[in-house]
Amino acid sequence: MGTVAEIWRHPLKAIGREPLRRVILSPGAWLPNDRKWAVAHDRAKLSGGGWAQKMNFLRGVTEPALMAVTSTLDDETGVLTLTHPEIGEVSFDPDDSVQAPPVLAWLRGIWPDDLPEPTGIYQAGVAHLTDVPDPWISINNLSSHRAVEGRVGQDLSIHRWRGNLWLDGLGPWEEFEWIGKRVQIGDTVLEVKERITRCKATMANPETGRRDVDTLAALRTWDHQDFGVYAEVVTGGTIAPGDTVVRL
Repeated sequence: MGTVAEIWRHPLKAIGREPLRRVILSPGAWLPNDRKWAVAHDRAKLSGGGWAQKMNFLRGVTEPALMAVTSTLDDETGVLTLTHPEIGEVSFDPDDSVQAPPVLAWLRGIWPDDLPEPTGIYQAGVAHLTDVPDPWISINNLSSHRAVEGRVGQDLSIHRWRGNLWLDGLGPWEEFEWIGKRVQIGDTVLEVKERITRCKATMANPETGRRDVDTLAALRTWDHQDFGVYAEVVTGGTIAPGDTVVRL
């Protein structure tokens, strides 16, 4: 048994993060407004619409400075505000193409000239732009995070992992034992699908946007490169920090 410690969403894929005090989850659906939009670049192949692979978009693995962006989405007005410690703040409606040029200009303040140029904001219809096409939510374990901190010998921000639900009160790596099983969080039930394999984006410090810790080498000391799990909502409901987590 554990508890929900924190809930986070990332409205613009790889660019920004914000905490939630509660979230309503629906069966077979993504966490609302998580990775709903992404910034495409001039080498993207998006002719078919819908969900697209992450290589089509700006990502922290390509430019770690993106990892330092925080965000706030106003669910009533649809206005998304991005903030970066070096280039300040920009606010816009991601569904309004007219507002895209100022956002792209803002991003060029941290996006290198020798990388594919940002060209526009992409929205995949009913799908969300998570790394897998399935309507899954990421679950991370604070005890596993502390185990990684122990390996590298320093404190690490949880935002290196860009998770949705953060759980506490579990054993390190206990979440890997849940694959193929169901967990209940409050009145909500999720089925755990698979482990999440990590990339170099996790090596960047979310405060500075610079790579400073080899998180992948730390993970490999456990003979894997995984952190967290994906889960699908089976029974919907409201989740909030403090809710009890029970494996069924």
